Parts: sequence; C-alpha cells; structure tokens
Amino acid sequence: MPGELSIASLGCPSEVHGVHGAAGRTQWHSIVNGHGLTGTYEAVEWACVPVGGLSGEHRHSRTEEVYLVLSGSGLMTLNGEPHPVRARDVVLTGLGATHSLRNVGETDLAWLTIEITTARTVELANAGKEWNPMAANPEPPGLTSIVRLDKGGKVDPRPTLEGALREISRHTVEPGMSIHFDGDGAEHVVFVLGGCGYASSESVAALPISAGTAVTTSLGESLQVGADDEMELVSAVFRPVHRGSRGTTR
Repeated sequence: MPGELSIASLGCPSEVHGVHGAAGRTQWHSIVNGHGLTGTYEAVEWACVPVGGLSGEHRHSRTEEVYLVLSGSGLMTLNGEPHPVRARDVVLTGLGATHSLRNVGETDLAWLTIEITTARTVELANAGKEWNPMAANPEPPGLTSIVRLDKGGKVDPRPTLEGALREISRHTVEPGMSIHFDGDGAEHVVFVLGGCGYASSESVAALPISAGTAVTTSLGESLQVGADDEMELVSAVFRPVHRGSRGTTR
C-alpha cells in the first residue's frame, strides 16, 4: 500500500546552545521525526559544530543512536574511550551507552543523527509504564562500534543496535541512471551527499533534489532516485513494527 514521501532541505538550520550540557553553539535541523514515520524510532536530524565545538557526553537510556559523519574530523568518546572519526564513519551507540563528539579538525564537523526507540522502550510504553532510566540502563554499558562506510559499501547495525534500523548504504548514481528503494515492509531515508537529480514514488511525481536534501518514505512507499549528474547518496532502511499511534504497536 502506498504511503507518503517527504522531502526536506537543510535550508537555514537552527542554532542551539549548550547541547547536552556543552558550552558553545551547534547548528541543528530536523529532517523527519516520529510523527511522520510508521516505525518505532524517534527522528532523523542534521547537526554541525564549529572548530573546537562539542556535543556533550550523555547516556542513551531510552534510545539507541547512529551518527554518520558527513564532513570534518572529530574525537568520539564512547563509554569513556576516545576514538578519532572522519567523514563517512558510522558511529553506533547502543541502548545504555554514553557518547560525546568534539570537533578537533580545521573545518566544521557535520553529521546525520538517526535516533531509534528499541523494542524494550516500546514494550514499556504499550504496558502504560513510566520509563525509569536507572532501571533501563544495562550493565555493563551498552554496545558501541565505529564502521567505515566506503563508496558502494553497506553497514549492518546489528548486533550493536536492536531497533528497526536494518542497513546503512552508500550509493553512486551515474548521470541518466536511477536507483530503486523497495517500500514493501520498509521505510527509507535517503540523504544526497553530492550531485542533483530527482525523486519520485508511487504517489508523487518527480521532484528535484540536490546536495543537502533528504528524502523519507513511509511504510509501503517505494522510491526512485535518478541522477542528472553524478549523485552520491547515503540511505538507511528500516523494517518497523507497525504502529497505530505514537507509542503503540499493532
């Protein structure tokens, strides 16, 4: 059954100060949130910190999270251990883990964030129970990993993550060619890293897209992305538990 297609451009991002208790400024833009998605996940966002900037350390007691570094270089601290990261690194932070990200490079550090609610979170919501972060934090701290997303490569987030996210992929589409994303039992988020072209679906005619554009499909909506000139894309595919309303499953 066809669903919905959402196209978002970074446009003019918001400026947020003191993210997760850190001093300084972060640019932030919400690409899509859980109200526009069927799956059991929270949001897809873009963020950027200047040279020396920091997204402060925090624990993921309710959600798991993916950072896809788009540009720049940084120092990612996972469960207290520092790790260098650079463009096209994928950082997976499991439920109960802690992380922070500092820009240690000479240019802005930008990344995509995918925040996913886990089955354990959804079960508590369905049961009408209040969330207790201390009770939810696993011991030892949650799993983490960093994976390189090379051109044409794929990342399977499991077993680090346990939610609806099934695959993160990087694609190159040659001029005049297209790529198909099957909507059967899946939702997709596609972010244009470079180039320009179009996006179309079963219910939406071709719409122009270019670098900095994100295309999101809801459950059941297949997507076609075609290139006018060479395009570089990154995509995330979710196979969600279907929800009747936010916080409930059926």
